[in-house]
Amino acid sequence: MNFFRGVMGGQAAGPQPSGAETIQKLCDRVASSTLLEDRRDAVRALKSLSKKYRMEVGTQAMDHLINILQTDRSDSEILGYALDTLYNIICNDEEEEQDAVTPLPVSGKRKNVSMPDENAQKQADDLGAQFTDKFIQDPEHITLLLTLLEEFDFHVRWPGVKLLTALLKNQGVQVQGIVLVSPMGVSRLMDLLADSREVIRNDGLLLLQQLTKGNAAIQKIVAFENAFERLLDIITEEGSSDGGIVVEDCLLLLLNLLKNNSSNQNFFKEGSYIQRMKPWFEVGDDNSGWSAQKVTNLHLMLQLVRVMVSPVNSPGATASCQKSMYQCGLLQQLCTILMATGVPADILTETINTVSEVIRGSQVNQDYFASVNAPSNPPRPAIVVLLMSMVNERQPFVLRCAVLYCFQCFLYKNQKGQGEIVATLLPSTIDANSISAGQLLCGGLFSADSLSNWCAAVALAHALQDNLTQKEQLLRVQLATSLGKPPVSLLQQCTNILSQGDKIVRRGSKVQTRVGLLMLLCTWISNCPIAVTHFLHNQENVPFLTAQISENLGEDERLVQGLCALLLGICIYYNDNSLENYTKEKLKQLIEKRIGKENFVEKLGFITKHELYSRAAQKPQPVFPSPEQMLFDHEFTKLVKELEGVITKAVHKSTEEEKKEEEVKKTLEQHDNIVTQYKELIREQDAQIQELKEQVASMTSENEQMQTTVTQQLSQIQQHKDQYNILKLKLGKENQSQSNSQGDGSQMNGLQTEELSQLREEVEELRKQHSLLQTQLDDKDALINTLKSGASQTADGPTGGSDNTELLQELEALRSQVQSQSTEINQLKTERQDLLRKAEAGSSDTAVPSSDGSLDGAKMAELEGRLTAQTSENHRLEEEVKRLSESRAELEQQLASSTSTVAILQTEKTKLQTEVQESKKEQDDLLMLLADQDQKIHSLKQRLKELGETVEDEDDLDARDQTDDDDEEDEDED
Repeated sequence: MNFFRGVMGGQAAGPQPSGAETIQKLCDRVASSTLLEDRRDAVRALKSLSKKYRMEVGTQAMDHLINILQTDRSDSEILGYALDTLYNIICNDEEEEQDAVTPLPVSGKRKNVSMPDENAQKQADDLGAQFTDKFIQDPEHITLLLTLLEEFDFHVRWPGVKLLTALLKNQGVQVQGIVLVSPMGVSRLMDLLADSREVIRNDGLLLLQQLTKGNAAIQKIVAFENAFERLLDIITEEGSSDGGIVVEDCLLLLLNLLKNNSSNQNFFKEGSYIQRMKPWFEVGDDNSGWSAQKVTNLHLMLQLVRVMVSPVNSPGATASCQKSMYQCGLLQQLCTILMATGVPADILTETINTVSEVIRGSQVNQDYFASVNAPSNPPRPAIVVLLMSMVNERQPFVLRCAVLYCFQCFLYKNQKGQGEIVATLLPSTIDANSISAGQLLCGGLFSADSLSNWCAAVALAHALQDNLTQKEQLLRVQLATSLGKPPVSLLQQCTNILSQGDKIVRRGSKVQTRVGLLMLLCTWISNCPIAVTHFLHNQENVPFLTAQISENLGEDERLVQGLCALLLGICIYYNDNSLENYTKEKLKQLIEKRIGKENFVEKLGFITKHELYSRAAQKPQPVFPSPEQMLFDHEFTKLVKELEGVITKAVHKSTEEEKKEEEVKKTLEQHDNIVTQYKELIREQDAQIQELKEQVASMTSENEQMQTTVTQQLSQIQQHKDQYNILKLKLGKENQSQSNSQGDGSQMNGLQTEELSQLREEVEELRKQHSLLQTQLDDKDALINTLKSGASQTADGPTGGSDNTELLQELEALRSQVQSQSTEINQLKTERQDLLRKAEAGSSDTAVPSSDGSLDGAKMAELEGRLTAQTSENHRLEEEVKRLSESRAELEQQLASSTSTVAILQTEKTKLQTEVQESKKEQDDLLMLLADQDQKIHSLKQRLKELGETVEDEDDLDARDQTDDDDEEDEDED
């Protein structure tokens, strides 16, 4: 133990050992000591020396410390010392000191670091990276560290978290790969967020920040480990935007999980976590005195909203998030911050950018934003208030850029909003008592501030983007330039600023102003022949453009030359040749004479070669480091990309090529019209076929129902027939017994009365069934008439007509039979009633039973015969109905087959016509080739004759062939 006292600072006799020797002895003691206390004291001593002798401890003791972690798992104290020592040699002291400082606000500053301190920091970083590489050479070391994080002991878990964080900072990609393949590695780290000790939980947040940087796979695993729920709970517990550094760490981790990760964004939206963001943005009336931490937290919260609706996301996901933000009231809350007073400038700027992306391309959100009013007296639309800030040169540059971006997003794919903005410029809608958006844009367009000129020109160009109607409407705008002078159009005033030589030009001679006006004019007249005609109608415009393009100007003016070339090219490409002096052909001749085609194309290429062009083309938001670099708009770069190639082709094309192209376009349009007509015809036929199928299905079901009804009626008729036979037998017996005795007669009278009442009920039931059967027969007649009309419309040829005639005749015969049958049934009912009345009279008069009995017997026999005939007639009618149903089915099948046959024949006819046309064309080509060949042979023969060669004509050859044939025949005869 004396050795440890010397190491820890006690006085010892003799010379003091060096640091390296002491560390070597301590390492030997760690490796060789059998007692746990000795090893623990040695590791504690190494920890105390690890900061001062970082290099020595790292090179000599790392393997021993890792061995301690593997072997002494039962002692938490020695594990904690070993982890602390490893952390000290892997992490740099300067970085640890900086991390210990309170986080800086958005506008915070750090102390300047001298050059020696920078070199020392670089050496420390290199040393930490070397030790990290050595530690992770064996991936099992990271797995061991993850296992130790499961220990609940504070002295083990906390240094383990810090060590793993330092490893991720030094070699993030390698450590991420090891953690990703380690079983349950990410899940173990997620358990840190549930630790009740805030120190471990907060350091666990920092660890997860480093772990999720730039690794989409780990981000997905962390998200599906319920990270969103836990982080939002922590933010709520810590006070949301009023919370401290922990809220900032949670927001940074959320940004890591969601940025550029569509899977996590969808999971966040589907989990209804967007709704939980709304309380973050609740601000009061008094917004003065915000702390730096609150500003930082709210800034990160706004960035989190923007990540969900960023233009770089897929359109479907962005639209879904925008809809959710409107429905849960998040957009309304952001607009409240936008119109609130006392909000810090950087938060207001970021809020404007956030609202911009929440409404971009969403019609519902754009309509809501158009209805928002500022709390002023009188109330003004939020758009007007924001435009006032954009054209005010005293406002911060970033704020003006944010307002421009908001206005662009409001008009993006919003033709309704574009019409409302342009309408504020038209003479019929101008209100002299209020400031409108159009008035602000015109004021900014012609102000002395070049940045206001550019912003107003770009904003007005977005009001015309892809909207031909508003381009034509804007031609009606008239401006009063000065008192006593007639008003001029807005288009004329823009061209005057570019071309005239008075003080207006001197004000607009700045490159930024001219670029803005040229971008507005290019957007305005592109794809609008009427606007091109108005532009060319001014005789000064074309000479000015050609003069600008043909001059040799400096580097600053090259962009203006390129835009002038683009504007002139648009005048050629979208020219409808309505002005005789400025047709397409004359403008191309002018370019060839004054500028030269190659020079024109070279000047046109100056736009895309400009260094700021590619930066503006990357994303829609206008982000510029300084006002002087604000030259290109994102949507305008798309227009240039679209038009550069077609303008180049249009300039080089001849008149004949243009005519051919027009003819091809007309042919294609005609072909498209024909195809459209055929498509409509096919749709109509499909609809008709579908209707016929539905009718067939309904008729089939009705037929089945009728068959069922007929079967039920047959069974009922059989039952009634049986009952009738029974009653007939009973009546016969009663008539025989009436002559025997008076007592028996009275008894028979009582029985006959009961049977007569039962018979009346049965007759009434038969009457109801008859009426029901008659109704069903009428329905079937109507259905057959419908089938007859459909068959007469669709069936062609004599076969279909004859079948329909036979069917109609059979139906008429069936109808007449049914009517006669109903007449007979009525007669039978009448006779039965008479019989019943007579039977009642016979029961009262018992003196003459024999004659009445004979009469009743005759009547009964007659009724029985009629009933038998009626039954057979019913059977015959059922067979007729069945046969007619089968014939109807056959007719339907024939109709379907004939329809398909007609379609097939029509298709074959079309194919044959096409083949005949192709064969005719091929025959014509062959005839032309044969004619050319004959002509060539004839010319060659003439040349040979001229050269003195003997050439035989075809007639000579035919005569010689005939002579040879005759000789051969003579030889054969011999």
